[in-house]
Amino acid sequence: LVQVVESGGGLVQAGGSLRLSCTVSGLPFGGYAMGWFRHAPGKEREGVSCINGNGRATYYADSVKGRFTISRDNAKNTLYLQMNSLEPEDTAIYYCAASAYYNDVDCRSFTLNYRGQGTQVTVSS
Repeated sequence: LVQVVESGGGLVQAGGSLRLSCTVSGLPFGGYAMGWFRHAPGKEREGVSCINGNGRATYYADSVKGRFTISRDNAKNTLYLQMNSLEPEDTAIYYCAASAYYNDVDCRSFTLNYRGQGTQVTVSS
């Protein structure tokens, strides 16, 4: 049974920071590309950032470049998203997803094989 569990969301003021974590079990984590996606009410789902299996290739949406950093610890089966300089526009449910394609680093064409339930991030102005 594959389990994908996000944590670290919450309420933060604009300009603040949050670190999201995603722990995965039931699959060979290092063999999967991973990604963070977000969905805000009334908006399309957005691929925020994605990373390949060994963590050496990454993708960032233009809206978060320079503010967010994706990383992974394959020894801990955990994916991270460090979010700095948060803006009210970053408010959304954030969820992580796994792709069975090792180098599936472009979020725009990511094969979403597994995903978690998500964690709410709310940024107040």
